Amino acid sequence: MKLHELRDNAGATKSRKRIGRGPGSGTGKTGGRGIKGQKSRSGVAIKGYEGGQMPLYQRLPKRGFNKPNRKKFAVVNLGLIQKFIDEGKLDAGAAITEDALIASGLVRRKLDGVRVLAKGDFTAKVDLSVTGASKSAVDAVAKAGGSLSVTSATAAE
Repeated sequence: MKLHELRDNAGATKSRKRIGRGPGSGTGKTGGRGIKGQKSRSGVAIKGYEGGQMPLYQRLPKRGFNKPNRKKFAVVNLGLIQKFIDEGKLDAGAAITEDALIASGLVRRKLDGVRVLAKGDFTAKVDLSVTGASKSAVDAVAKAGGSLSVTSATAAE
């Protein structure tokens, strides 16, 4: 086998249809668009149109609601906080605030505040103060001998 003998498999490539190139091509004159009508013209987009019938997307029931002013928290798991303390990136002796979490690189940005969840093992005795926390996270920190204080979300804004 030499380089010049390489070929695609039969039927692997297909040349494109050249439209509007004379009557001999089979797609000359009207270019496969038929005669007259809306679809024969340029700039036509009738994707959801069903000929006067109520379109499917309008017949289906609408559900749900997106709260326009909902708070978006940066989420941190207790297991990750423990890992950062073990690696020395967070100081367990000092109080751990949201700014300390950002400085350590555990949280990228505060958004509307930082919320702590209880995933992972937590053994460090620390004082955490964040915008939000789950009940199980508060219990896990208390069980480890520390304290987790939740400041109001309005103070973080």
